[in-house]
Amino acid sequence: MALSPLEKIQVWLFKAIAGLLFVIFRLFSPRRIGLSEKRVPPVNNPLLLISATQLARKIRRKEVSSVEVVQAYIDRIQQVNPFLNAVVKDRFAAALQEAAHVDKLIEEETGGEEVLEDRLPLLGVPMSVKGSIALQGMPFTTGVVLRQGIVATVDSPSVALLKRVGAIPLGVTNTSEICMWFECHNHLYGITNNPYNLERTPGGSSGGEGSILGAAGAVIGIGSDIGGSIRMPSYFNGIFGHRTTPGIVSCENQYPPFTATQEDYLSTGPMCRYAEDLLPMLKIMAGPNAHMLSLNTKVDLKKLRFFIVPHDGGSPLTQPVSKEILNIHRKMVERLEADLGVQVQEVRFPELHYGYQIWETYMHLPDKEGRAPVPFSVVMGEPGPPVWPLWELLKWMMGKSDHTMAAISAALAEMTQVTKPSTFLIQQKEKLQKKVDELLGTDGVLFYPPFPSVAPKHHHPLFRPFNFAYTAIINTLRLPATQCPLGLSEEGLPLGVQVVAGKLQDHLSLAVALYLEKTFGGWRDPGAK
Repeated sequence: MALSPLEKIQVWLFKAIAGLLFVIFRLFSPRRIGLSEKRVPPVNNPLLLISATQLARKIRRKEVSSVEVVQAYIDRIQQVNPFLNAVVKDRFAAALQEAAHVDKLIEEETGGEEVLEDRLPLLGVPMSVKGSIALQGMPFTTGVVLRQGIVATVDSPSVALLKRVGAIPLGVTNTSEICMWFECHNHLYGITNNPYNLERTPGGSSGGEGSILGAAGAVIGIGSDIGGSIRMPSYFNGIFGHRTTPGIVSCENQYPPFTATQEDYLSTGPMCRYAEDLLPMLKIMAGPNAHMLSLNTKVDLKKLRFFIVPHDGGSPLTQPVSKEILNIHRKMVERLEADLGVQVQEVRFPELHYGYQIWETYMHLPDKEGRAPVPFSVVMGEPGPPVWPLWELLKWMMGKSDHTMAAISAALAEMTQVTKPSTFLIQQKEKLQKKVDELLGTDGVLFYPPFPSVAPKHHHPLFRPFNFAYTAIINTLRLPATQCPLGLSEEGLPLGVQVVAGKLQDHLSLAVALYLEKTFGGWRDPGAK
């Protein structure tokens, strides 16, 4: 298989832009000094080491008050956020008032613990919310300078559903500019750091969520994912994150806007430190669509079929998968086979070679009415006129641009796009879709690297801009996937794997997440190195 001459030129242009940006960034970017000598403090409050499910149970049983739990997380955020810059706006005072109301409600409840558990399963539990997802009264800017001052007037459906069952939002977290990059950085709130190494990125676009959860500043949170924006931050920060089968959890009241075609590949889903919280969160967030998933079905892992794809076959656009990742995946396979008596079959798909190009093609397909997505240069300029990418690049070099290099790069790359969708790439996607759907069926699970390396240093994604293809291709296939931590690297950075299941089979990957947490230890305190 080979790309057409026009597509080869496009790949060359992408690489040339990345190389040019490397030179420009090295010459003009400010230096970040001394971060490697800092890390977040260790967790010293035992309330921060309990899952949301268990916290809710303790609150219902009056073993601990909601005020105590909320205050513990407020204290932790105030302790770690100066290191991380993850929470960009808090609502601590309102959260404490809501927690006090919860405690009063529990005191007055006459129906017993079972009634509260059934009606309000997350009663009194604090949570964080990605800044691109509307939380009433909180900034709704998605890191865009021109949107400064815009406040959400309503809750997004997923936020509203979690609040309705008793969860208490503590604030909103940072994102990449316009959610279009896997580095959590914008010129409105600045850059967010990884709690395991402050010189490393927490990923994006749900990077603030990943960072504050990984630092034990939150126990549960909400993210969104159109190219890996839940799974990459979950991986880089050593937590669990689930990309839901598209169309199950509502994506309304989020920014930036998306087309009907893009919505086919976008998911809103749970992010958390403990695997047991994934399924109850998804049940709540799915709302009226929960019946479409078999979330109450008990999964016997010994009856599942397991597959692993080690890498994308050596795409020229992506970095080779590191030996550390390949080794931990090998150990995972060995444990699965020994513990469950199953066989994990290695499979390869040559179509993955074109993972990024497939994703990029489908992100720009017109909808059923023939309307193309709004150009990124237009979104960057809203509510004003579109930006001129080359002019913004010159302004950035002089320190005068309101936009990040990542956003400017995306606008520059958009200028190289082929206007007519590639028939070859559409054929590759259709072949891959058929192969994977047939392989997984309703009882198959596939392991695939979430990224070729551990969390990169800040801004290094600019020089390896296509590595997110490892998560993005799963979006294009419209499949659910759960990101699971697998311990730490020799450098003390999280390792992990994405567990992919068939359409509407979210419960399978969630069940595997519970097993992997038990086997490999799950989340690790980044301050306890």
